[in-house]
Amino acid sequence: MNRKILTFLLTACVLGACAPQGTQPLSPSQTLPPQVSRTADPTIQSSAEPTPTTPAIILTPAPRVSVLAEGLDTPWEIVFLPGGDLLVTERFGRLTRLAPDGSVADVPGVSETGEGGLLGLALDPDFASSGLLYFYLTSDSGGSWENRVERYYYDGHSLSERTVILDGIRGAANHDGGRLEFGPDGYLYITTGDAGDEQSAQDPESLNGKILRIAADGSIPVDNPFGNAVWSLGHRNPQGLAWDDQGNLWSTEHGPSGLSSGFDELNRIVPGGNYGWPVVYGDEAREGMIAPVLQSGADETWAPGDLEFFEGRLFFSGLRGETLYAVDLQDGQVSRLSRYFEGEYGRLRALRLGEDGLLYLGTSNRDGRGDPYPEDDRILRVNPDLL
Repeated sequence: MNRKILTFLLTACVLGACAPQGTQPLSPSQTLPPQVSRTADPTIQSSAEPTPTTPAIILTPAPRVSVLAEGLDTPWEIVFLPGGDLLVTERFGRLTRLAPDGSVADVPGVSETGEGGLLGLALDPDFASSGLLYFYLTSDSGGSWENRVERYYYDGHSLSERTVILDGIRGAANHDGGRLEFGPDGYLYITTGDAGDEQSAQDPESLNGKILRIAADGSIPVDNPFGNAVWSLGHRNPQGLAWDDQGNLWSTEHGPSGLSSGFDELNRIVPGGNYGWPVVYGDEAREGMIAPVLQSGADETWAPGDLEFFEGRLFFSGLRGETLYAVDLQDGQVSRLSRYFEGEYGRLRALRLGEDGLLYLGTSNRDGRGDPYPEDDRILRVNPDLL
């Protein structure tokens, strides 16, 4: 399979990538150097062959937006390795390391179906010494879809020592959740969707429609509120997790589809909290259920993806909204919602804050619901100080 991959740009600002908000999407003639192609055989588990490109550099001051990489296929998660290289999960089942000597590794057992596939990725808190990382993936389990969390040893090029950490999460073509993040407490937090079974979100014994919390070895922390992996319930399809500087956990969540489209949510998560789905949504209230801190209403659909906290603001990506959103926080309360890049880059999903203070943002225009440009999908580098 021929794929463009890993084209790094050193001249993005000079060639217009820092154009002000409201400009048209970047075109190849404006911002992209000659394409680099590589043939990748999907039957080969990994490849460490050098990529003939020049490594990206951080410009000081960084431009408002620059393109770090292109030619990806539905990047779902971005994480940074020690030393600064990026790891990206591509939904069809590939782990890609963005680096001058970048490599790819196929993750076994992945079944891309609708919104499912190779989704979340998290590094072990002791990755520098352990080399362990975690995937959230969808797999065909005897004719039915299942989501699970798996752990691997990663040597920088290939994967080995597969271990299933958590299974039994029902999968479906839609509403698979999929985010993985290690919290400040050292535990692994996992978002799961209702997989089309709305009532499962209210069942504390089901792993679907939840935010889960487990130890790195898959065991259940003794202070989990229901004595199992469930941390909070009543979720439809949460896809973002982040902690603010006060230690509060936040999550973004997709609202209902169809005639009641909209009502996407930003929630502050508390242990044992019930966030209402499918009993209530939007600002509807019910005793024992927690309303969102912010919701999009009936006339707007964010379809929120990933979530990051930086300097008093929560940033989250928008798929259908095709926007980067920013929420100002004051004492745990929302004071303002801002919108950036509306429609400029198409569907936006993966989001990661780098140690350089820049946001790394992935497009999702090849996920079957977008209108991809020839260079999609891309990883954009955004300077939040210029937003």
